[in-house]
Amino acid sequence: MKFKFVIFVIVFLFAIAYSLLPSLAQECPSSDFDCQINSIQREINALTPAHEKNKQDLEDLRVKIVDLGKRIGNLTQEIQKTEKSIQKREDDLSYTKALFEEKIKNSYKLIRLYDPIMPFLASHDALDAFREVNFRQKAADSDREQIEKYVSDLSKLKKDKENLEKSKNSLASLKAQIAEKEKFLAGEVNKVEGYLSSLSAKQQELLAAKSGGFTASVGDSDLADDYNASIKGFRESAPSGSFAVFSFGAYTHRKGMSQYGARGRAQNNQKANDILKAYYGKEPVNKDTGGNISVSGVGSVNFEDYYLMGIAEMPSSWHPEALKAQAIAARTYAYRYKLEGKTICITESCQVFRKSKADNPPDAWKQAVITTRGQVLEGVTTFYSSTTGGYITTSGWDTTNGSGGSDFMERTYEKLGGSPWLYKAWYRKGYSNTGDTCGRSNPWLTNEEFTDIVNAAVVLKQGPDSRVTSTSTSCWGGNPYSISELKQKGGVNSVTSVTVTQGNGVTTNININGTINLTGDEFKQAFNLRAPGYLMIPQKGFAFFNIERK
Repeated sequence: MKFKFVIFVIVFLFAIAYSLLPSLAQECPSSDFDCQINSIQREINALTPAHEKNKQDLEDLRVKIVDLGKRIGNLTQEIQKTEKSIQKREDDLSYTKALFEEKIKNSYKLIRLYDPIMPFLASHDALDAFREVNFRQKAADSDREQIEKYVSDLSKLKKDKENLEKSKNSLASLKAQIAEKEKFLAGEVNKVEGYLSSLSAKQQELLAAKSGGFTASVGDSDLADDYNASIKGFRESAPSGSFAVFSFGAYTHRKGMSQYGARGRAQNNQKANDILKAYYGKEPVNKDTGGNISVSGVGSVNFEDYYLMGIAEMPSSWHPEALKAQAIAARTYAYRYKLEGKTICITESCQVFRKSKADNPPDAWKQAVITTRGQVLEGVTTFYSSTTGGYITTSGWDTTNGSGGSDFMERTYEKLGGSPWLYKAWYRKGYSNTGDTCGRSNPWLTNEEFTDIVNAAVVLKQGPDSRVTSTSTSCWGGNPYSISELKQKGGVNSVTSVTVTQGNGVTTNININGTINLTGDEFKQAFNLRAPGYLMIPQKGFAFFNIERK
């Protein structure tokens, strides 16, 4: 009855889970990652208690199966011992019976021998004869008693064997029944486990969208710097003892051209072709780029005279050589869509296009497109992003001398180009400087908050834990550990020292208090899951950051 109730609960929970999934999706717009993550977390929290109970029941069944197996094994040994005893008794009985029959035969012969001549024997001979017959009779009686004992022992042993086999069969039947229940429950537990894993995977996918899910470009206008997110703001205004995590670069894949780097190079007298060669390793060639391209939501438009005029990927106020490099990169990126007859999207997923800009292009951008007409880069996909943090996977260090080192930021073309994202502590939703902050006015962390993130990393090193999530439940929901609960699971009471090591475009190691070592990826994972509000390291597929302490 208990097992049937457990199965009913499992089926009932699955029915709830699958009925909730569509409604949860309907509640959340596809672009609202926070709502989706919160919905998934609520579903995980709803399923987890029953799932844990089922896992415990399954473990109990497995313990019972092991115990029954041992008992069946012991009974099998007892049966084997009993069978050996029965065989021995049967052998003894067979031997004793044969001996008894021989003795009876000999006694009978002796009696037949003495019986006719008994009256003629002398008295002492007759006495000996009677003694011999009497002795043989007693021996036969003894043998008969022994045979009767063997028969009794055999009967008892066979009865014992029969009882043992009945017990063994009963236990085997019980084991088979429990094994069947165990198999079914294991299947259901695995289904829930897989479902929860898929939910966790979806949650991680959404978190990835929060931190590195898209690649930001500059857009039509320069972004104002966020004072509180800058190192200047941290050093001037953060309370003493504060921590802040500064990322090298923005949401980026670090491939191809840095737009702010292109601006810095142009301002340092590099021509468009020099810029393109630095980032893509090639100079442009001329192609026939006449004709139309299919644009999502717009239709078929002239490639050169309309589509390219509407590319909104770099402010028209920037240096003309940077604009030319951008025009050639944008043309090359879209040219393959044109050749293949594919429709190109108008967002950062492809490259940003605005019909309003195409209808009335700024003169500087219009001239960049016209003067580079037909120029493309062959054999390369012209990826680009606003700020890569001074390192690009396709070309290496984006610095004036092409090398890294502790002062690399001072030598980056992105700094020369004035990027507000070269070294920034991110605490707003998205990359706009007016994005939601979940009630925080800055990205600065107290010692307690930073210690909590370190402890989250320590716990996550031991394995996934769905409760290692942000304590800002008003923005993220869920059932996170409190700071004190997480501290009890391992880690440190406070952070007294932090040492960060960077390599070629990545953060390789973080040492806490001289005792805890974390990789850059481990710290980034913990930071993006546990940091309050929307604090994040917004990088795609890598971790390149620094930790500042005041």
